[in-house]
Amino acid sequence: MFKSSILVLFLFLLTSVSVFAQEENATILVAKDSVQSNNIDPLTPAKAAFYSAVLPGLGQAYNKKYWKIPLVYGAIGTSIYFYVDSNKRYRQYRTAYKARLEGVVTEDLAFLDNNRLIAGQKFYQRNRDLSALFIAAFYALNIIDANVDAALLQFNVDENLSLKPVLYPNDVTMRTNVGLTLNYRF
Repeated sequence: MFKSSILVLFLFLLTSVSVFAQEENATILVAKDSVQSNNIDPLTPAKAAFYSAVLPGLGQAYNKKYWKIPLVYGAIGTSIYFYVDSNKRYRQYRTAYKARLEGVVTEDLAFLDNNRLIAGQKFYQRNRDLSALFIAAFYALNIIDANVDAALLQFNVDENLSLKPVLYPNDVTMRTNVGLTLNYRF
C-alpha cells in the first residue's frame, strides 16, 4: 500500500512539472481559401431581358448563345409572314364580298358564292389573329429565354458534381437493378 501511494505521488509530481526544453515561436498558420469566388452580377438576367426586348436575339447574343438567334428570327419571321399573308387574303375576300353586295363581280373570286366569301373572311381573320398572337408569344418567349439563360449561366456546373444512371446486378435475385448515383468530388 505504501509503495503504491508513493508511486501515485511520484507520477502526480512528474506530470505536474512543466518542462521548458525549447523556446516557443509564435507562428501563425493561414490556410488559403481553395474555393474561388465567382463574381456574380445580379443584374445580368435583367440586362439580357432588356436587350432582347429592344431587339429580339440581342439577349441571346449577350449570353453568348449565338445558335438561338436564328431560331428567334425564324419563329417571329414565320409568324409575321403568316400574319401578312392571312391579312392580304382576308382583305381580298372582304373586298370581293363588298363588291358583290354592290352588284360588281370580281374576276379572282367569281366562282365563290356569298356564303363562301363570308366563310373565307372568317377563316383568314382567325388565322391572322392567331398569327398576331404567335408573334407576341414568340417575342415574349425570346425575352424569357434570355432572362432564364442569363440566370442559369451563374450556376456552378462542373465535373465535381454528377448524377449518373447505373445498372447493377442484384446479388440475391440476379436481376438487373436500376438506380441513380449522386457523386460529389472535393
